[in-house]
Amino acid sequence: MHASADPYLYDVTFVVVDTETTGGTPDDGSLIEVAGAAYRGGVRLGMVDTLVDPGFPIPPFVQELTGITDAMVAGAPRLEEVVPQLHALLGDAVVVGHNVAFDVGFIDAAMACCGQAPIANPCVDTLGLARRLVRDLVPDCALGTLAAGLRLEHQPRHRAMADVLATADLLHRLIEISTGYGVLRLSELLALPERLSPMPLSARGTAA
Repeated sequence: MHASADPYLYDVTFVVVDTETTGGTPDDGSLIEVAGAAYRGGVRLGMVDTLVDPGFPIPPFVQELTGITDAMVAGAPRLEEVVPQLHALLGDAVVVGHNVAFDVGFIDAAMACCGQAPIANPCVDTLGLARRLVRDLVPDCALGTLAAGLRLEHQPRHRAMADVLATADLLHRLIEISTGYGVLRLSELLALPERLSPMPLSARGTAA
């Protein structure tokens, strides 16, 4: 990647995404909430935050986990209304998520339902980065554990925007830590999970 196409991280637009769904895969589930927030240089530029009507009842365990009920999504936008908002927010930004493949899978499925191509944006997984940069500081790398252990400003709560804000906090903290490994440009951040092995648990992590 040439320097002209390889910006310094403070010049990169990151869009942090999170989804709440009715199932574990796009084959057996659908979006019920999606949120995204765009950042550059740590400054939030724009956001999307909406419930989504899946067109069928939400399983009881999902309602209990998320607090999102059938009544809440009744009358909410359908995919064909939400996808254009997502598409506009994502643009050519770097997509970020905690276990980002899960969220991208559902976003791609939503895009396909609306005749859009899958997203081709570069992706950063804060879960993979955390396993390499801070795994020795926490008992596990769940988003809630990381938010509490690293004393991030926002805490996740299985709602899309709350989880986006916590993931954005985590991204910015991990970028700060990654500079100690010489990571200054986008290509270096994208390559970091391949460059570093996952950290083992420390005695502190095991005892926590």
